[in-house]
Amino acid sequence: MSFQFDVGVLAVQGSFAEHMQILSEINCPAMEVRSQKDLEQVKSLIIPGGESTTIGKLVRRFDLIEPILGRASEGMPIWGTCAGLICLAKDLGPSDPPILGLMDIKVQRNAYGRQIDSFETAIELDSTQGDPFHAVFIRAPIIVSIGPNVEVVATIGQNSIVAVEQDQYLATSFHPELTDDPRFHLRFVSKIKG
Repeated sequence: MSFQFDVGVLAVQGSFAEHMQILSEINCPAMEVRSQKDLEQVKSLIIPGGESTTIGKLVRRFDLIEPILGRASEGMPIWGTCAGLICLAKDLGPSDPPILGLMDIKVQRNAYGRQIDSFETAIELDSTQGDPFHAVFIRAPIIVSIGPNVEVVATIGQNSIVAVEQDQYLATSFHPELTDDPRFHLRFVSKIKG
């Protein structure tokens, strides 16, 4: 399969324009994805922050669930930020079925509170990432538990897991696209190059 773009950003709702801006700044060929045809042109996919229920409804309406799952089974890297993390999780609690269910993580929606409870803080990164990262949390989910094959990438303090990796997947409960720090975008792009 011949791909025209390194990264596709799911552009049905949420902060996709901000991801596109950072990808442009780091000279990564990217396009907005709204259809199966768009998905066929990209090597990887970012699912942005936004409203997870709305994103879930729209990817179903645009018949993107099965194509995304098919590409994931072929090894396509996928990164979910905030609502995108919720889309990737296998366990959203007893009342919510998973949207894509690709990562062995349990997530609690809006764990830090409502919109007015949004905040910014420095988070501790694993040893490969260097200095703390200034993270933006907006109605953010929290990763309650992880499976044995999931690696913790970032935490707030000792116990709150806010970024994880599993195989070709990356998930962050915060919004790297709303900062000037491209380290998470570079980390994701390295999955494509690797």
